[in-house]
Amino acid sequence: MGAALPALVLAVAVPALMLPVAAIAQDAAPTYQQPPAPIAQILDAKPNPGVSVSPDRKTLLLTDRSNLPSIAELSEPMLRLAGYRINPRNNGPANSRVSWLTGLSFQSIDGGAARPVSGLPANARLTNTSWAPDGKTVAFLVNVPNGLELWVADVAQAKARKLNGPMVNAASGSGFSWLPDSSGLLVLAVPAGRGVAPNVDHPPEGPIITETGGRAAPVRTYQDLLSNAGDEALFDYYFTSQPTVVSLNGRARTVGQPGVVLGLSTSPDGRYILQTRVKKPYSYVVPASLFPSDIIVTDLNGREAHRVADLPLRDNVPTPFDAVAPGPRSVQWRADADATLVWAEAQDGGDPRNAAEVRDRVFMLRAPFNDRPQVLLDLKERYAGTTWGRDDVAIVNSRWFNTRHETRTLVDPSNPGAGRILVDRNYQDRYNDPGSVMTEPNARGRSVMRFNADGSKVFVEGGGATREGQYPFLDLMDLKTGASERLWRSAQGEYETVVGVLDENGRKLVTYRESRTDPANLRVRDLDGGVTALTAFPDPAPQLAGVSRELITYTRDDGVELSGTLYLPAGYDKGRDGPLPLLMWAYPAEFTDAAVAGQVVDTDNRFVRPGGSSHLFLLTQGYAILDNPTMPIIGRDGAEPNDTYIEQLSASAKAAVDAVVALGVADRDRIAVGGHSYGAFMTANLLAHTDLFKTGIARSGAYNRTLTPFGFQAEQRSYWEATDTYNAMSPFTYANKINEPILLIHGEADANSGTFPIQTERFYAALKGNGATARYVVLPKEDHGYRARESVGHTLYEMGAWLDRWMKPTTTSSQE
Repeated sequence: MGAALPALVLAVAVPALMLPVAAIAQDAAPTYQQPPAPIAQILDAKPNPGVSVSPDRKTLLLTDRSNLPSIAELSEPMLRLAGYRINPRNNGPANSRVSWLTGLSFQSIDGGAARPVSGLPANARLTNTSWAPDGKTVAFLVNVPNGLELWVADVAQAKARKLNGPMVNAASGSGFSWLPDSSGLLVLAVPAGRGVAPNVDHPPEGPIITETGGRAAPVRTYQDLLSNAGDEALFDYYFTSQPTVVSLNGRARTVGQPGVVLGLSTSPDGRYILQTRVKKPYSYVVPASLFPSDIIVTDLNGREAHRVADLPLRDNVPTPFDAVAPGPRSVQWRADADATLVWAEAQDGGDPRNAAEVRDRVFMLRAPFNDRPQVLLDLKERYAGTTWGRDDVAIVNSRWFNTRHETRTLVDPSNPGAGRILVDRNYQDRYNDPGSVMTEPNARGRSVMRFNADGSKVFVEGGGATREGQYPFLDLMDLKTGASERLWRSAQGEYETVVGVLDENGRKLVTYRESRTDPANLRVRDLDGGVTALTAFPDPAPQLAGVSRELITYTRDDGVELSGTLYLPAGYDKGRDGPLPLLMWAYPAEFTDAAVAGQVVDTDNRFVRPGGSSHLFLLTQGYAILDNPTMPIIGRDGAEPNDTYIEQLSASAKAAVDAVVALGVADRDRIAVGGHSYGAFMTANLLAHTDLFKTGIARSGAYNRTLTPFGFQAEQRSYWEATDTYNAMSPFTYANKINEPILLIHGEADANSGTFPIQTERFYAALKGNGATARYVVLPKEDHGYRARESVGHTLYEMGAWLDRWMKPTTTSSQE
C-alpha cells in the first residue's frame, strides 16, 4: 500500500494543490491541449513511406503514409456489429482501424529513382495494397464519398486506373484477392440494388430476452456484439456480399448467390472457391466468427462442389486458452497443390482438460473431393498451421499454451500419417530459437518454402537473440538431416534483417539495415562483396539523436535476472546534473521457466525513435526513463504464475528501483511508474501494494478482474476456479490503499477484450470514494490505442503535465 507522505513534504504539496496549476488545464469545458516542444513538431513530421518487395523480387512498392488522422476523421459514423467496427459510409473498416495511404511509387531493385504512380485521384486516400502473383500489377482500394473503389497500378508504366466503382465490401477484411493467374481479382462486392440501410431508430416492439437451458457456455468479455433485432438487420445489410470476379479490363461477373461471406479464397489452380458463409440464428454473446456457418467449396459459377462443414453456434468453447471448438477449423487450401483442402479437428472434444493422446488431427482432401479425407498427421498439441514446400515436404506446426511449448514436424504429404520432429522447444526461449523456414510467393501467389538452386535445402531466417544483442541470420538447412549452414549474420553493432533472397543460392539479399545512429533503410547486399543502397529515409526525430541508451541488468530477491533499457535525456551529465526524475514504463509477462524469464537481450544496435503516444517523448522534458523493466510472473512447483502475481510483481519493481538508484541517475522520492493496458493494471497494483513510487500513469487498463470472469491475459482459470487470485490481483479491491496520485486515461470506444471503458470509470469512482488523488481523462472516439492527432497530442500533454505536477513540484520562497 502507498505510504503517507512525510509532514515536510505535505507542507509543500498541499499549497501546490490549492493554487492554479498552469501545467494542467482546469477549464469547465476542456479542449485538446498540445504537448510542449519538440514533441508536437515530431508528431507532425511526415512519416517515412512503407515498403514492400514484389513477388518476382524486381521492384519495390513505396507507399506514402498519412500522418496521424484528425479527430474529425475518427468522428465519422461507426457501427459496432458482431465483433467488427465498420464505417457505414464506405462499407469498410472504421476510420479508427485503417491507416490511409496518400500515394504510391515504384522503384527498381537494380537501382534508380523512385517513379511516382500517376493517375490517382487528387487527395486520394488508399488502402489494402496487394501485389499480383506475377509482380506486374498492384491492386488497392480508393476511398470515395459513397464507398470503396477497386483500382490497379501497372508497374511498367507507373500508372493507376480504376477497375470498378464504389462496389467493394471490405467490412470483414480486405475485400478482394488476386486470381492465381493474375488475370483479375475475386471481390466481395456490395450486392447490386441493395437499397438504403434499414431504419433501426423506431421504438422497440418488445423486450430483449435471452435464456440459458442449463448448458455451460462460458464466454470471454467480447466487445461490439449484436444486442437487438436492429443490430441483426444492420449486420445483414452491411455484411452481405456478392462474390464477384473482376478482370483487369474491368468486366465483372457474379459468382453464385450473395450471402454473409466472411471468408473467400480461390484454389491455387483457380478452379474452385472456398467460402465461409455465416447463417442465422445469430448470437448476442459471441462475435460473428463463432456464429453458425457453412464452409463450402464452389466452382467459379457458384455451384457447390463440396461441403466441408456445417458448424453450429460455438458459444460453449471452454475457457482454457488451449481450448477450441469441435469440428473442422483452420480450413485452407494447400499452397503447393492444385486444389487440396487442409484442416484440423480436435480429438479431445476441444477441451484440454480431457485426457487424450491425440489433441488435433490434420486432414487433407483433394479435388474433386469424392474420396475420404487423408490423415496428414496426428498432433499432441494444437494445430498452428503448415509451411508448405512441395509434394514431398511440408512442416506442420503445433503449440500448447499451458506449457509454452511448440513442435515443428517434417512430413511427406505424398505419404501422410507420420513425420520427423525438427523443433521441440519452449517458444518463449529467445536464445535458442532456431529461426523459421523462409517462404516466398510461388507463381500462383501462394506462400511456400524457399529452396536453394538444387532443391536440396531450404533457407532459414531467425532473430538471433543473444545476451549482447539481437543479430538476425540466414541459414541453409538440409531438411533430411536437419543440419544447417550459416550463410550470413548481421554485423556487430548493426541490426539487419533479410527482406528477400534474390538468387537461388542465397548470395544476394534485400535487407533492412539500421544501427544505433542510422535509421532503417533498404539495401541490396551481395555476400560476395558490395552493398547497394535502395532507400535513404531520414531520421524522423533528429531532436532525439543525443539521447543516451544502455541496457542495465539486476537481480530479483529470488535470484531471477532482470533487465531494462535506461534512457537519459540529451546532454545529461550525472556528475553535473545529479539524479533525475525517472519514469518506469513496463508490461508484465508470464513464464513457465525461470531461466527463460531471465533472458536478457541488449538493444544497443537498434535505431529507436518514439511515435504515437510513446512515453519516450518525455525524454525531451528532462525525464529519465527505464523502459520495459522486465516483470516476469513465473509459475513454480505446479502453481499457476498468477497465484503469486503481487509478490513477484512487487519484487521485480523493487529490484528495478534499487538498480536505478544505485546507478545515481534517480532518487527514491522522484520515481513514477506507468503502463498501457496490462501495464496500467500493473501500475495500479504497484501503487496499491508498494511504497516505491511517487505517482503513476495508467492508460487503457483493467482494474477489476471480476469483470473478466472467464480468463484474462495469460490467466486460463475462471473466477469461480481461482476466486482468491482474481480478487488479490484486482487493484479495485485495494482502492482504499492507493494514496499516491494516479493519472487514468482511457479511450471512450475501447474495443479490447477485457478493457471495457467501465473498468477505468468504476476504478476512478472507487478512488474518489476513498479520498485518493486521481485524474481521469476520457479520449472521445478512441479505441484501445490512440489514433487521432488531437488525442495523441493531448495524451502526451497530460502525461508530461502530470509528472511535472508531482515530480517537479512548484515551490515558493516562503516554503523553501
